[in-house]
Amino acid sequence: MAAGVRGGGALRPLAEDGTPAGPAEDVPDLVVAIGERERAEAPRWVWPSTARLYPRLLDAGVRVGRCHDLELVESLLLGHAGRYGEPRSVRAAWARSRGEPVPADAPPPEKPAQASLFDDDDERDVPADDIAQVVAVHAAQQRAIAGLAGEPEGGPGAAGRFALLAAAESAGALVAAEMGHDGLPWSAAEHDALLTGLLGPRPSGGLRPRRLQDLADRISAAFGPRTHVNPDSPAQILKAFAAAGHPIPSTRAHVLRGVDHPAVPLLLEYKELARLHTAHGWAWLDTWVSGGRFRPEYVAGGVVSGRWATSGGGALQIPRVLRGAVVADPGWSLVVADAAQLEPRVLAALAGDRAFAEAAAHGDLYAALSGAFDSGPGAARGPADGMSPRDKAKLALLSAMYGGGTGEAVRLLAVLRNRFPDAFEYVEAAARAGERGRLVRSRLGRTCPPPSADWRELTAAGDDGPAERRRGPAAQALRSRGRFTRNFVVQATAADWALALLASLRRRLTALGPEPRLVFFLHDEVIVHTPAGLAADVAAAVRASAEEARRLLFGGTPVVFPMEIAVVDRYADAK
Repeated sequence: MAAGVRGGGALRPLAEDGTPAGPAEDVPDLVVAIGERERAEAPRWVWPSTARLYPRLLDAGVRVGRCHDLELVESLLLGHAGRYGEPRSVRAAWARSRGEPVPADAPPPEKPAQASLFDDDDERDVPADDIAQVVAVHAAQQRAIAGLAGEPEGGPGAAGRFALLAAAESAGALVAAEMGHDGLPWSAAEHDALLTGLLGPRPSGGLRPRRLQDLADRISAAFGPRTHVNPDSPAQILKAFAAAGHPIPSTRAHVLRGVDHPAVPLLLEYKELARLHTAHGWAWLDTWVSGGRFRPEYVAGGVVSGRWATSGGGALQIPRVLRGAVVADPGWSLVVADAAQLEPRVLAALAGDRAFAEAAAHGDLYAALSGAFDSGPGAARGPADGMSPRDKAKLALLSAMYGGGTGEAVRLLAVLRNRFPDAFEYVEAAARAGERGRLVRSRLGRTCPPPSADWRELTAAGDDGPAERRRGPAAQALRSRGRFTRNFVVQATAADWALALLASLRRRLTALGPEPRLVFFLHDEVIVHTPAGLAADVAAAVRASAEEARRLLFGGTPVVFPMEIAVVDRYADAK
């Protein structure tokens, strides 16, 4: 489809390989035409941008089952080629394929401009999509994906995995738009009551809430009767601590906790409550909650690892203290599900380490691995002896995935290396590739960004002398890049799995009827708002979707991906 101006547009049928299967058809009302074709044929829609086009369809009551998002897939293909940051629009892809100057991507449209693609009475000059370019770019993308198997680092299955990635990324964009449209059930009254209990009554005129002002007064008093300290001013806080004989480098919480001064607990409490007031206080409530729903703006694939971001509302950072405001409608329930220990399980499946995979075939992965860290013969011994074997296993695994290499983690990593060499080597190989400036990929082919020109210049120059090579700027840059690629292969594959879960769950919820709706997604957690009578069916759909995602990504791996599921009336009761 190609969206025109003043409500019209064009449609053209395509074969699976992207070749035209019929002539283009101009339609006077694109919304009506898409709705009719969806009901009659349920096709996969090929369009330039889900984020730009789908919200308007949703506002008109039109939902589609499948799509191919040309901009998102172009980003994935550019990333696979190590060309992050190049323009990804249909016009840019068209120009690039013809060797013509590539236009920059337009900034994300505001909602009025978005609406102008379909409104009959909007006279603003909004460029229409070109159906010929849409068809040509889609065909080129299909050819590029099919050609991945012939690349040196491709091999059998590479094209199929990347095609799955493109489908999952596109499905994720549909989910993101639908969640923003449907909204997360949110009680403004509960939110206000929670804020009032923590901060005091809502202030007026830009004043601090009563609790914050009380803490501010006590912080000043803690530094002496002649000292006035604004707790919102880091400079004043540093000056006050220095005058009290406690010079500190910053006002970060971990720095403050190391200072023995009566102002410290007050400052820590003030910082936490002030953050709540600023990020999710009454102003946030007025802006983002209406009609009993919180409607954020999700950005699918907004992070290079494939994780989502938000362009408004901060849905990915809902404070735990405010989860009591997420309340199901009367007669409805929230089915809250999250994947237990997702990233370690992903590593187990990626590495194919038999012993590690067998451990990951059980419910609590850390507990299953704890035998390698118990107090028996040959077990790890040292300062962490006060930790439980399960906690040792967790620390070792997180250190392996995130690059921890100091203190107690070094000793525990050695145990991990000896017991599970293939798993350890998998992330070590990714780290070495990163340190050499190479690209690494997720299971489905999502690719990390290449190092910058400054990084290559710094690391090519190196440092002078053996000691400097271990601790100089070049060595630090190499280690930083290695830590990034070490985690990328795991985190990006976890994002692949989560997208496959979303796509499968969305399809299964549709089969249950029009009412169960995905309303929240955070990396490895989903919330479905459903009539209470369907809650058990929704929970079963979540488990089946997790199993389908496991099978799609990892085939016959013994690693399991259990979902911890709670059926509750309010989000706060789920954990």
